[in-house]
Amino acid sequence: MGEKSVLLVEDEDGIALALEFLISRQGYDTRRVTDGDAALRAMEEDPPDLVVLDVMLPERSGYEVCQIMRQDEGLKHVKVLMMTARGGEVERRKGLALGADAFLTKPFATADLTAQIRALLGGDMDA
Repeated sequence: MGEKSVLLVEDEDGIALALEFLISRQGYDTRRVTDGDAALRAMEEDPPDLVVLDVMLPERSGYEVCQIMRQDEGLKHVKVLMMTARGGEVERRKGLALGADAFLTKPFATADLTAQIRALLGGDMDA
């Protein structure tokens, strides 16, 4: 089995660069897009194992993208880690209700992000 792939959907360059570096360093094949529509197109072309999905995006929100994924036979198996700067319980519940597998509130510790990704993608990369 090859390396797991992660699609990062984040419109803020500074955050995206840091996240992309962090995820790649964990050994995952990482791609990045900057809006909800591009995320759906990228997933149709090459479905990833995990989508790290910001809630606040141009074109379509992360909530909409997650909802569309969960209704699509080809994408509903893809894991979703949602993240938002609006860290209320309501946002977290909404994301999980729409089908997100996990939810992080920005700012978050890099260890929390990498632990969540490892948990969602089946554990240890060294095994």
